[in-house]
Amino acid sequence: MKDVLILGIETSCDETAAAVVKNGKEVLSNVISSQVALHAEFGGVVPEIASRNHLEKIDEVIRLAVKEAGISMQELTAIAVTVGPGLVGALLVGVSEAKALAFALGKPLVPVHHIEGHIAANFISNPECEPPFVCLVASGGHSHLLLVEDYGKIRIYGRTRDDAAGEAFDKVARAVGLGYPGGPKLEKMAKEGNPHAYHFPTAKMEDAPYDFSFSGVKSAVLNEMNRKKMLGEEVRVADLCASFQENVTEVLSEKAIALCKELHINRLSIAGGVAANGKLREKMEEKAKQEGIEFFCPKLILCTDNAAMIAAAAYHEWKKGNFAGHDVNAYPSLSLSEVKDEEKP
Repeated sequence: MKDVLILGIETSCDETAAAVVKNGKEVLSNVISSQVALHAEFGGVVPEIASRNHLEKIDEVIRLAVKEAGISMQELTAIAVTVGPGLVGALLVGVSEAKALAFALGKPLVPVHHIEGHIAANFISNPECEPPFVCLVASGGHSHLLLVEDYGKIRIYGRTRDDAAGEAFDKVARAVGLGYPGGPKLEKMAKEGNPHAYHFPTAKMEDAPYDFSFSGVKSAVLNEMNRKKMLGEEVRVADLCASFQENVTEVLSEKAIALCKELHINRLSIAGGVAANGKLREKMEEKAKQEGIEFFCPKLILCTDNAAMIAAAAYHEWKKGNFAGHDVNAYPSLSLSEVKDEEKP
């Protein structure tokens, strides 16, 4: 059987990325142009700046990805692109580029949901990770607890009610003066603090035990910091960060393990930007080992937004013939259930 070579394109937020993946698992190239330095002075991603930078970088990034893969454009089997969710202007750059390439080359166009891409990062890093398995997707915009029943067949068991895990990390980091990007800086600061210095509240939803809510713990951190300032007491930022991180990672890992046990699934994976957090990876691995559950996590470079994960997810859609027409659009608020219609009753 001829090898399937898919060019993936990812522009949902502030990384301009392109990659070539062979047969859904072997990464031939994975090029990422980051915009972190551009947005740092604003304390977060500025959509207009992100879109303009994508326009400037996307052709160069794609050319480099194809060159590093050691192939020609004509050797590509298909073009894959993130169609949502994300920043609408940023998404449109990638979608427009993918449509133009697919048309010019006469190749199929495969639309990919961003969360499905994150899940597929596990197929690259861990070829032995095969469905069914439970997956925790935690990033700046998403917190989902899912059952991956088969490739492209997903059932949703939990989601965030308010702030996503990564969003809460960024907001707390900004509030304590760490700046952007918040997640990595907060994790670094937490290593210097006591994770048990503060006991912050944990939200429990009786009607949906696998849903998440991090708005309360975020507010508790900010309130504690303000209280100490008003009393003229020292604010130990490292302790606040460590205790906050302990709270969030404990909630994420506990619920993921609980779902595995309820469904009698002995495979667990994580994905998304927060999956790069060392404390979360450590907790998940430890708890999974205690319960006899096999644990998988992507390489760090595949946790944050990248195009290799998009190409990997597209491979299974390509096998099913799930192609898009040239009228496909960007869908900034696209939910996973809209794509899969497999939401738990």
